[in-house]
Amino acid sequence: MVVFCEAVVVAAVRLKISLRGVRPPVWRRLVVPASFTLAGVHSVFQTAMGWTDSHVHSFDIGGVLYGDVEEFDGKVGNEVRTRLSSVARSVSRFGYEYDFGDGWEHDVLIEQVQPDVAAAGPFCMAGRRACPPEDCGGPWGYEHLLEVLADPGHEEHAQLSEWAGGDFDPNAFDLAETNNLLRMIDHTAAGRPGGRGIS
Repeated sequence: MVVFCEAVVVAAVRLKISLRGVRPPVWRRLVVPASFTLAGVHSVFQTAMGWTDSHVHSFDIGGVLYGDVEEFDGKVGNEVRTRLSSVARSVSRFGYEYDFGDGWEHDVLIEQVQPDVAAAGPFCMAGRRACPPEDCGGPWGYEHLLEVLADPGHEEHAQLSEWAGGDFDPNAFDLAETNNLLRMIDHTAAGRPGGRGIS
């Protein structure tokens, strides 16, 4: 567990987000300004993983759910009022779920806090493998999709290949492109209560 002195001001947090239930693993290692709200962190996760922010999401931090209070009728902690700095002081890992229908659950590990490093914005240090296509049915649907795409003789191959865009490569990950997209996040909005950082 990460231990903090109350006097330390956390400037940035290094996180590793991994998609649960998918093999080989899909993950990203990120440095995110500690001033970002959870809503801003959500924008970073969506961008870095390759999701399209088309579905509901939530954070599970120490057994307490956070998200968009309007989507949950006020029954969750407010993600636009909660900063990453306070999360990093209270837990060493947390959960992030996206698309409750497909059930894309992520494990987020707080690897390091950086009290003396100013972060101008979020960036990705490393990552592996492509994000699954949206709406493919969660980990089990994705496993089926990969099996079909790998077998040109499968009866569903042509249909699912076209559905996945024709050239889906599950091993692809472009670090430079990921960082180009992360630079487009509005850093000021992502760190402001009420802001999500989406341009």
